[in-house]
Amino acid sequence: MSVEPKVLLRSLFDAAVSAADPARVLAQYLPPPPKGRTIVIGAGKGAASMALAVEAAWPGELSGVVVTRYGHHLPTRTIEVLEASHPVPDAAGLAGSKRLLDTVRGLTEDDLVICLISGGASALLPLPLEGLDLTDEQTLNKALLKCGATISEMNCVRRHLSGIKGGRLAVACHPAKLVTLLISDVPGDEPVDIGSGPTIGDPTTCQDALEIIARYGIEMNDKVRDVLTSGRGESVKPGDPRLKNSEVKTIATPQMALEAAAEVGRKHGLAVHILSDDIEGEARDVGKVLAALARQVARHNQPFKAPCLILSGGETTVTVRGKGRGGRNVEFLLSLGIALAGHKGIHALAGDTDGVDGLEDIAGAHLGPDTLSRAWKLGIKPPDALANNDGHSFFEALGDSVITGPTLTNVNDFRAILITADAAEA
Repeated sequence: MSVEPKVLLRSLFDAAVSAADPARVLAQYLPPPPKGRTIVIGAGKGAASMALAVEAAWPGELSGVVVTRYGHHLPTRTIEVLEASHPVPDAAGLAGSKRLLDTVRGLTEDDLVICLISGGASALLPLPLEGLDLTDEQTLNKALLKCGATISEMNCVRRHLSGIKGGRLAVACHPAKLVTLLISDVPGDEPVDIGSGPTIGDPTTCQDALEIIARYGIEMNDKVRDVLTSGRGESVKPGDPRLKNSEVKTIATPQMALEAAAEVGRKHGLAVHILSDDIEGEARDVGKVLAALARQVARHNQPFKAPCLILSGGETTVTVRGKGRGGRNVEFLLSLGIALAGHKGIHALAGDTDGVDGLEDIAGAHLGPDTLSRAWKLGIKPPDALANNDGHSFFEALGDSVITGPTLTNVNDFRAILITADAAEA
């Protein structure tokens, strides 16, 4: 391996993001034109780039509207792009949800709806059920983000309080032909969990949502409790006849991104091992586990022989304890670094493929054998930074943040650990 570790790791991340670029992958999944109208709707951090890819490949007329995160707009021609807040929903997202429903109103069996969903759609499409308001969604959303719930658990709750998620958008499109194109950002690639499944039949129930809220000790007001206990929040179920003319295609996944990065690693002569595309759990705990794995490779050539590259994806969680500038990728890296304690020859990168880790417009960061020592010299205490969930401040002070700007796609988190031949000699 002749390339510098930091450069190599960044090239792996860039390859992973590029593999999920809608401009490269979307066109092959488009259906044939219908007899009637073609309407494009959608939401997510990749919604604008997906809409642009549809416009570039579509042979006939089309129109529509999609909702994306602030700063993710692209100059589409016939598909309108609206912007709203993520990860906490806002009034612009509420207006966008209503626009999507208005756009598909009154369609016929001769019409086609192409729905573009990518990660972030849950927050970008708030639409409280009758009896609730936007404040209720915002309050519950903030609690879910802080409590350590998995993305599947969070989206289960969201589906049962929404007037657009959990298959309700698909019902609004009926009887038109509906083709949903998904970019997965969730472990397991379950369509119902991608953007909370606005066009997908939902097998979970209000009772499941209540159990999740109780499990994490989340407070809910009387209005939310009434919606869930009365069953008024029940979602559209698989097998509903209104979903009969609906088709779902996943066009990009975390595994595809990992495979693209693995190919780059192999071209540099490295043995590459993909652990999993759906690792979950507390970010700091995953950091400790992968640090133990890296040390085992370095010391004993088990279960892999150094030099090698270890890749993984998925979506970890952070139970917020402090008041720092955190995100799950920098939390993972900081925990990994503390556990490795400056072990020679072990380098890592972790980043969110949408370019936003937590609430920061920073994708993630690099970690090297000298990271902790450089921090201590600056008077920064790594354990204190981790305790305060302050990973972004930590890596930013060292100049090790990974900043991409909006990538306009989202296939979840990307983690790469490079174990060089030097590590085995430490």
